[in-house]
Amino acid sequence: MEERSEESTSFSVRVFTLQEEMTAEEAHMDTHEEEVQVRAEVSREQQISVCRQREEQELTLLLTTRLEAQLLTVQDENRARVFQFTVSKELDCCQVGAQSFLVTVGQLSLLLRFKTPADMKNFHRLLKTGGDEETEGCTGGEESESKDAGRSQTPSRRCTSMLETRIENAPTQCYQFHSCLSQQQSMLQDCQRATTYQRAILINETDFRDKVVLDVCCGSGILSFFAVQAGATRVYAVESSPMAKYTQILVQSNRLSERICVLEGEVEEVSCPDMVDVIVSEPMGYMLLNERLMESFLYAKKWLKPNGLMFPSYGDIHLAPFSDEQLYFEHHARASFWQQRSFYGVNLSALHSPAGDEFFRQPIVDTFDVQILMARSVKHCINFMEAKQEDLHRMEIPFVFTLLQSGLVHGLAFWFDVAYMGSKSTVWLSTAPTEPLTRWYQVRCLLQTPLFAKLGQTLSGTVLLAANNRQSYDIHITATVDQSGFRSGNILDLKNPFFRLCL
Repeated sequence: MEERSEESTSFSVRVFTLQEEMTAEEAHMDTHEEEVQVRAEVSREQQISVCRQREEQELTLLLTTRLEAQLLTVQDENRARVFQFTVSKELDCCQVGAQSFLVTVGQLSLLLRFKTPADMKNFHRLLKTGGDEETEGCTGGEESESKDAGRSQTPSRRCTSMLETRIENAPTQCYQFHSCLSQQQSMLQDCQRATTYQRAILINETDFRDKVVLDVCCGSGILSFFAVQAGATRVYAVESSPMAKYTQILVQSNRLSERICVLEGEVEEVSCPDMVDVIVSEPMGYMLLNERLMESFLYAKKWLKPNGLMFPSYGDIHLAPFSDEQLYFEHHARASFWQQRSFYGVNLSALHSPAGDEFFRQPIVDTFDVQILMARSVKHCINFMEAKQEDLHRMEIPFVFTLLQSGLVHGLAFWFDVAYMGSKSTVWLSTAPTEPLTRWYQVRCLLQTPLFAKLGQTLSGTVLLAANNRQSYDIHITATVDQSGFRSGNILDLKNPFFRLCL
């Protein structure tokens, strides 16, 4: 093989360690640097030395491309090494904003802030293109190769794919969100969610007993454990790193390694060793489809046996017009900050209108009293057993509401229900405002201009959900009061909701 010379590119960065803040006692220690040895859980051999800086310093980041791997090194002004590690599959990283890059190894997270956005882009490009298909860029890959023989990718190709996917194509924010144990805890503590899933699986025990199950985007693996409780002989639990490591720890600590196999990676990347009888997942986001995990759920059907089952089996998106003057004016008032004409001597008023437009493009995540609803809901049904991934890329939901009261229509409210159809029983999970509150709450989308309508009149129009490259949807709403001809609408960004409640 032709040898390739070592290449290094330097960047000026500031480094921030994302750990607990220093105690008051630490703050009064001398200003010498204190070396902290961090042993990454992901590799027994890898050891990283990190110097905590007492003051923000401009450091030098070296990206070195070697034959065997890429190396990241941070040096101080005296060219002393602050920390160094190899780019591998154990390295979790993503771009944050236009000038920063987040790197996580084990329990240590470092935020690298570049001097300019151009430097960030250059680093991003070099990091993605530094390895070739023959390079084994993953330490410890050989040890796990025999265990992962069912996967279709070699360790080196797999690491390159995962790195590029996380940086460029994957739902980075969603990925970061669900990889945190604190967020997993929040989901597990949603009693309505957990008890409904367990009940749906255990009440349909015959569908799981002695069967092979695939758990897509398994998170903590709770659904895999439910499947085993129902008698499944084998469960393949698919989850991305770093959450997959935590899932594996739970599997081992519960002594279920013989029955639950954790497949690390996106469902589109891994290879399931067997065809399965049941696919379970919790792919729902706000308005059912936010985060676009539902597409991964549908993709997994490639491993589903004929007449196999999917939990959930289908979902209903509900929408209804609402009247809430307080919410409308509260939302409108959010832009009043930009009316200031002497903010530290600066006139901000030129941005008042753009700010108002931006705020009205935000769907509102909260809950409400059903009395604000002005008509019975209309629902759009998705049969997960029959739907294809491309069916979710663009969905048009027509509606005609007969108003049950007179008043101003300020917008449309959304919630969803999902059904788990087993051979013995169908169990429902509902996020309706009449049901116990869940982590999905409800979502409300305001019209740009409220519409006045009378009792008995009809409000008609469409909601278009268009998938975007931000792992979410653009919501296009048009509405008309048929008797008066008054029209209104809005275009909203589901990726950027306004959380009216502290979720």
